[in-house]
Amino acid sequence: VRGAAAEMWYGVFLWALVSSLFFHVPAGLLALFTLRHHKYGRFMSVSILLMGIVGPITAGILTSAAIAGVYRAAGKEMIPFEALTFGTGQTFCVVVVSFLRILATL
Repeated sequence: VRGAAAEMWYGVFLWALVSSLFFHVPAGLLALFTLRHHKYGRFMSVSILLMGIVGPITAGILTSAAIAGVYRAAGKEMIPFEALTFGTGQTFCVVVVSFLRILATL
């Protein structure tokens, strides 16, 4: 049973990581292209790419483990489509919160 929880956690985590990179790599490349002549702005693309990797590794591991723990406690099996849904759902929630929060400059 322990192996099944590890497979669930790993599936959700991988989908969260891949979907996060799907959003952050184009954003980082766009920032690199548009800010390539700026003295400090070109380093923003590096921070965007790092957030696309560091975010899912830190928060994604915890939330994926929590989802797998709930499934294990309920005695349910997770099909791969559910792992896809939960992993991309985590990224979707991060993107929505990022775009909808009220900025401090307003």
